[in-house]
Amino acid sequence: MNIKTLILIIINSLIALVIVVLSFSSYKQFSNVLNDRILLQLNSIKTLKKNQIEHLIKSEWERFEASELFNQNIDSAVIILSDSIKNRNGIHDFTPYHVNKKTTIGFISNSKKGRMIKVLDYSKIKNILLERTGMGNSGESYLVGEDFQMRSDSRFYPNRTPYTISVKTENLQNAFKGINGRGVFKDYRGIEVYSVSSLLEVPNLKMVILSEIDVDEVTIPLKKLRERLIGLTLAIFLLAVMLSLFLTRIITNPIKNMQKSLRIMAEGDYSQTNEFIKNSNEIKEMFDALANLKVSLQGAVKFSDDIGKMNLNTDYQLKSPNDLLGKSLLAMRDKLIEFRNNEENTRIKSKRILVNSLENERSRLSRELHDGIGPYLTSLKHYIENKVEDESKKIEMKKIVDDTISEIRLMSNALMPASINDFGIGVTLTNFIESLKKSTTVTIVFEDLSKQDNSKITKHQAINLFRICQELTNNSLKHSHAKNIRITLSEFDEFISLFYFDDGIGFDINNVKLGLGIMNIKERVEICNGTITINPKSENTTFEIELPIEI
Repeated sequence: MNIKTLILIIINSLIALVIVVLSFSSYKQFSNVLNDRILLQLNSIKTLKKNQIEHLIKSEWERFEASELFNQNIDSAVIILSDSIKNRNGIHDFTPYHVNKKTTIGFISNSKKGRMIKVLDYSKIKNILLERTGMGNSGESYLVGEDFQMRSDSRFYPNRTPYTISVKTENLQNAFKGINGRGVFKDYRGIEVYSVSSLLEVPNLKMVILSEIDVDEVTIPLKKLRERLIGLTLAIFLLAVMLSLFLTRIITNPIKNMQKSLRIMAEGDYSQTNEFIKNSNEIKEMFDALANLKVSLQGAVKFSDDIGKMNLNTDYQLKSPNDLLGKSLLAMRDKLIEFRNNEENTRIKSKRILVNSLENERSRLSRELHDGIGPYLTSLKHYIENKVEDESKKIEMKKIVDDTISEIRLMSNALMPASINDFGIGVTLTNFIESLKKSTTVTIVFEDLSKQDNSKITKHQAINLFRICQELTNNSLKHSHAKNIRITLSEFDEFISLFYFDDGIGFDINNVKLGLGIMNIKERVEICNGTITINPKSENTTFEIELPIEI
């Protein structure tokens, strides 16, 4: 077998295989989508009719129970009910007791006033079942009783009494077992249909509603698609054969030239030596160059992929001083590193400005409350003490003013504790924890290991550490159901450490929505150039925060 024939066989076999696989997968996918859409549509129709029938029966039963006329609207000669049925209140299937086996649903109510029996107007149910919207030419919805006899008219046997038609399909049997089935089954005619079924949810009335449509009708588009795919496959295959003939000639011509040169040399004629060497070198150099290009491009693609994934720590070795692609990629990487660093610095700076502005505003509001409203309330208290003569009113008014002063003091301290400027973060957190202990049964322990003298914790860091502790304790008290909380603030020569622990229920950091609380904590750590480690285990939730000492 020559190389041309071999190439033709390989290329055309691969093309044929690809076409067949693509055609089959397209056909299969379309078939699956069609099956799902049909079953979904049938299930929607079945569910709608099921709900309508259930609503109709239940509403008719409610009107029947509310009725005060104790008469019976059934013909005892046509519907012969046993005493056991008559004595059972509720909704019943009277069809087996009907002389002509006409589908009949009735109501029975026994009370001190007497016995009421009523037959439901079955035409109402029939109108619901015969609604044809979305059912195609062969679709139908029908009811089947627990004796596997049909309870509604069959559109395929319109002249037969429904009760005489036996239905023992697999889907129906599943429905009576409480399994809402859907799929392709053989119906009562022995024909394959798409079928969905469900048991009516009406007490004492054990009936199943089914909605079905013939498979042959649904698969008409599939048959047309199969015919088109076969025609398209043949056309593409013929075109591929012609193209492969043309391409193989281009590919095999250089090899034939080399073969010709080798034959001339084998016969002892070396006059074509230069031509043979030229052809041989061109082919060799072509494949060598292709291999080198492949290696070079693989390295460049991998480097580009790493850059695209923002893995900017990757490196690339230039293939030669003329490797312009490599130089461009390295320059792009350096620009991206510079841009990312600038963007990160800008983002952190913006957050720091925003947080500082917020804290400045809180500080201003705290001063306004303490220095502005506080003196007025103090003056009011002195006025009450000196001017109000009624002692009972004086005591009541002083209490209100004292409570107001206390509340404003708490608000001022929450906005910006004055002790941060005067005594530092350690004292501030100690006071904060002591105030929390008065309003909760949770055991809270704070350990202050910061340097009391010559502390290097800046006001900026102190405020953020205080806010972080506020957020953490608030989350624990509100959400974690913790019984114990432990906080340790440590100051070292090079960094500040805040350790927080509670024995609450914890949370799943990968699935739980962290909310603004955790995000605010992370942002405050970030603007202080610190790091945070969260371990959200049940009964052992910890936060470890480290901030560098600012020089």
